[in-house]
Amino acid sequence: MNQLNKLLTQSKVFFVFWCMLAAFGTYFCMYAFRKPFTSGTYTGLTLWDIDYKAVLIIAQVLGYMVSKFIGIKVISELKASGRVKLIIWLILFAEISLLLFGLVPYPYNFFFLFLNGLPLGMVWGIVFSYLEGRRFTEMLAMGLSISLIVSSGILKTIYFMVHEWFPAISEFWMPCVIGLLFLPLFLTFVWMLSVIPEPTEADKLLRVERVAMTSADRQLVLKEYGFGIVCIGLIYTILATMRDFRDNFSVEIWNEIEPHWDKTIFSTTEAISGVIVLAAIGCISLTRNNIKGFWGTQYLIGLGLLVSGGSTLLFHLHVLSPFWWMLLVGMGMFLAYTPIQVVLFERMIALFKIKANAGFFVYICDAFGYLGSVGLLLYKEFFMKNLSWAKMLMQFSYLLTIICIVLLAFAAVFFNRKIGVKGPITGILDRNI
Repeated sequence: MNQLNKLLTQSKVFFVFWCMLAAFGTYFCMYAFRKPFTSGTYTGLTLWDIDYKAVLIIAQVLGYMVSKFIGIKVISELKASGRVKLIIWLILFAEISLLLFGLVPYPYNFFFLFLNGLPLGMVWGIVFSYLEGRRFTEMLAMGLSISLIVSSGILKTIYFMVHEWFPAISEFWMPCVIGLLFLPLFLTFVWMLSVIPEPTEADKLLRVERVAMTSADRQLVLKEYGFGIVCIGLIYTILATMRDFRDNFSVEIWNEIEPHWDKTIFSTTEAISGVIVLAAIGCISLTRNNIKGFWGTQYLIGLGLLVSGGSTLLFHLHVLSPFWWMLLVGMGMFLAYTPIQVVLFERMIALFKIKANAGFFVYICDAFGYLGSVGLLLYKEFFMKNLSWAKMLMQFSYLLTIICIVLLAFAAVFFNRKIGVKGPITGILDRNI
């Protein structure tokens, strides 16, 4: 253990690799408790005249959404000493809920997916709390970003493989089985997180010390930066809604646009997206100047929005094949979504020297993002029943691009004025850095 601590404190390369692997592995394993049930189709099952798979997804997303609202307080106030115990209890609660999902018969078992989602929404904030406030935060968070992009697709492939090996396991029991398979790995990666050293004095100088926030701290931040946070939050809400919709109904979408698709398609498209997003965020991480990093992040968000909307238009005009559309619409979405989650607020805190932590901002955005996801699912089920999943994704992609570009422009004007007001202070700090 002493040798490990020495390597983590003295070798930057080893430290970065360790943090990336720990973050990637922990969040990847969390997805094993959250997403595998969406690979099932639950054909012919309904409840209250709603497709049962939609009921299950709505139930879990509701729990996940509530978790995000709770996380605004819990994650922003979380102290380092309580992180390991909390994250382990959250995952155990989620797995017990999946066990009950398998035990309780249809149609009464949907409630246990609500309980399953209830703890999982706080896992991201705990993992990111080990990474934020460091000189290399964007680089360290690459593991988290890649996990966010590739996990669901890879786990869908694993789901189909396990189901082929053990066909007797029903769709209701598969989520519990997948969770059990990944539990030992999850505990291993949590241990890896737990031995990561705290930020150094140099980290605190460059990126501002991250502290547990009080209610007064939260109110002050919202008063000072509320308009910009609302604009970014709305962008994130729309992106999170689309990301969740595309992920939850990707099987149905592929069935509509390419009936003979290969089951490895999920891993392929998400892996390519992951590599490209990784490279883009990596370029931002090389920028030490916080003003340049902050604006570079917003340019990347704008690029992602244009890629998502442009690829949909080209697919609509039959220029792109189904494979390239699903790849590019997802890649563009992640190019816009991921930087907000792991870079934008990190740079914003460092730039304006805010007494806060990134989890507070992200959980505000996430809470409303999953509220939007629930709203979209309900709207589809009650008002757009005859609209195909693929057409709905296309319409949403157009809407997302237009609205989010406008909101991004408003946010840019707001933050530009803030930087102008604080310009002398920021300039001195950047020269010192």
